[in-house]
Amino acid sequence: MLEPINKYMKANKAIPGNHNQPLRVLHVLGGMNRGGIETWLMHILRHIDRDRVKMDFIVGTTEPGSYDEEARSLGCRIIPCLHPSKPLMYAANFKRILHEYGPYDIVHSHVHFFSGYVLRVAQRSGIPIRIAHSHNNTAAAEAGAGWSRRWYLNVTQSWINKYATAGLACSSHAAVDLFGTNWNLDPRWRVLSYGINLAPFEQQLDKLAVRAKLGIPEDAFVIGHVGRFVEQKNHKFLLEIAAEVAKKEPKMYLLLLGEGTLQPEVKQQAVQLGIADRTIFTGSRPDVPNIMLGAMDAFLFPSHHEGLGLVLVEAQAAGLPCIFSDVVPPEADVVKPLVNRLSLSQSATDWATQVLVNRDAAIKLSQASALKLTQTSQFNIATSVQELENFYQSQLAKVAAV
Repeated sequence: MLEPINKYMKANKAIPGNHNQPLRVLHVLGGMNRGGIETWLMHILRHIDRDRVKMDFIVGTTEPGSYDEEARSLGCRIIPCLHPSKPLMYAANFKRILHEYGPYDIVHSHVHFFSGYVLRVAQRSGIPIRIAHSHNNTAAAEAGAGWSRRWYLNVTQSWINKYATAGLACSSHAAVDLFGTNWNLDPRWRVLSYGINLAPFEQQLDKLAVRAKLGIPEDAFVIGHVGRFVEQKNHKFLLEIAAEVAKKEPKMYLLLLGEGTLQPEVKQQAVQLGIADRTIFTGSRPDVPNIMLGAMDAFLFPSHHEGLGLVLVEAQAAGLPCIFSDVVPPEADVVKPLVNRLSLSQSATDWATQVLVNRDAAIKLSQASALKLTQTSQFNIATSVQELENFYQSQLAKVAAV
């Protein structure tokens, strides 16, 4: 263990944590599009002291990402590392990147179980600090996996345990998924809450103007959702719920933000359910807070699984009643009066009834009060940035002490 670290330090003529040099962190993820992981990293990037912490991003694609341009403008490099399905080619590409763009003090991997392989390559390349970050809880989705998939999960999880010098998770559920049921007994693993910039939720908007731009009548009852069109987000059930709401509320509109491979199927389902004329697909949007504040009346989130569900925190900051599946980790319950958990075993009619109950209930909580509760929670960006910086520094101190 010590030999590659010492070789790394000698080769780069620097000791990690040297205050004369910025800490260099290489984040590993699939791409820089508008997902929960990428959005959180961009919040961090915008608010971290970039003179002290320099961040680059390895992505598994050459396709442009929604955040690429902004990340580059903030001093980051977006570096493609291709062929993750071909381990030897990926490892060769990864090592080349470390040599060409490094030296790096930290490799911080966000690709769930594949992080095991990433950190194995990083360890063999002499990277002293290797962090696995769990952003999801895929246990239910992986329960029926075949033997080859189970083999992959067992091997990569064992590599995380062997090659990660530290691990982070966005919730206790996410920690169990990647680090095991006894994760809290290993001092390497800890929960780090997502922090987001809540300033956009302080603005006063012309709601009628926001709705007009989206083609939504001013008197519509708008159910909103933000998420990629993938199986995890359960759009099929979401549309069934919306169709049930529409039977009792003719002014219902469904507003869907996001992109993904299942979008054509969801559009076809809207036609089949007879709500296509009241279902709006906005695609990926950079102005989610504006749309939550200006257009939505309720937030629906029937996911099959989540590591946390960052958009739920945003929806609560916007003061929206949130109806979501009970598989979402409890850490997402920030503004209790707005939180409504239901089981996915309940019918679409049951969910629709809860949506309408929330609409008709006199929730005595203003959006300003909801925002204040969110700002004083662990999801405040200033708190999150400070915790991440302290975490990095603690890892550097451990290396320096070896």
